[in-house]
Amino acid sequence: YAQLTRLGAAFMDALGGLSTLRQLGAAERVAQRLDADGEDYRKLTMQVLRVAFLSALVLEFFATVSIAVVAVLIGFRLLWHELPFRDGLFVLLLAPEFYLPLRALGTLRHARMDALAAAQQMAVLDDAPPQASAPLAGGHHAPSDHAPSVRIDNVNYVHAGRAAALRECSFELQPRRVTALVGATGSGKSTLLNLLLGFAPPGSGRVLVDGVDLADLDMAQWRARVAWVPQQTHIFEGSVRDNLLLAEPRADAMALQRAAADSGLDAALARLPQGWDTPLGERGLGLSGGELQRLALARALLREHANVWLLDEPTAHLDADSAQAVERVIRAAAATRTVLLVAHRLATAQAADRVVVLRDGRVVEQGAPRELMRVQGAYAALLQAEAQ
Repeated sequence: YAQLTRLGAAFMDALGGLSTLRQLGAAERVAQRLDADGEDYRKLTMQVLRVAFLSALVLEFFATVSIAVVAVLIGFRLLWHELPFRDGLFVLLLAPEFYLPLRALGTLRHARMDALAAAQQMAVLDDAPPQASAPLAGGHHAPSDHAPSVRIDNVNYVHAGRAAALRECSFELQPRRVTALVGATGSGKSTLLNLLLGFAPPGSGRVLVDGVDLADLDMAQWRARVAWVPQQTHIFEGSVRDNLLLAEPRADAMALQRAAADSGLDAALARLPQGWDTPLGERGLGLSGGELQRLALARALLREHANVWLLDEPTAHLDADSAQAVERVIRAAAATRTVLLVAHRLATAQAADRVVVLRDGRVVEQGAPRELMRVQGAYAALLQAEAQ
């Protein structure tokens, strides 16, 4: 079981990275390794089958001989008139059922071996330390139906077994404003998004929404008010229409068309063979990276009741013209929403109303982009480093 699991994982990993393996000239080496793993699995399987067939043969032999002995004894009893025919026939018919567990012993033994292998993998989960990243249970307060003020108040967060991701982090997301969150990789930007989505509670400190602790809000209602555009868009099996309707199942054709036009997805739909009904493969096969990003943005646009937008580099994989078009959509959305934009490319942050700079989980600078450029601090240093 464990060998088969490893072989399947290795095969799927190689299949998913096939283009990269070809580009690196490593496809042949990986294929040879898979062949070797497959041969090891074949040998192991044959060993197991050899034992299985041998044990089944032995158990079947003893069960058959035992039934034959019973039949002979019944025959002699009938011959000597020591047993009524009806009783003898009844016992003879029951004899195979009596030895059925013996015949099934071999099958059950190998099922037990598979179960033990699976249990060893599950035991790792039981032995793991409890995670501090359990989603918030939430309370009973309903979030407001207008663009809220969201305050990160002295928040600390530590991933299990790792260094602190956030340290005494404090800043505010103002309603009807675009706030850009910038910083080097590992500075805590993704952790903050998880906290705002309620996927994990702060280690200490609070996330306040219009002055109400996020932990006291009804999580289902809060997430219904939040539109999230991740950097890596997950595409589910189904058509383009199906993937968009996940965001708003009640959206009509006009709402879908409007979201596609505003996000720039309509250009991709025009070239797809079946338009809205084109099936999308695993990981969005059939759409480019930029088109996947537009689909994620269209999902956000469909959630008309979402008054908080959390965007993780929405202009990734887009050319300059498309990126500017997306920025215009975000700016228009901010007229009635609270927008947090995680910007890995600092050019995206230039159009924000306010920039928050993270370094090692701490807020080291915040303010309007022009003000931060004027003081020549951490934000200006990041811009200069990116330009170089």
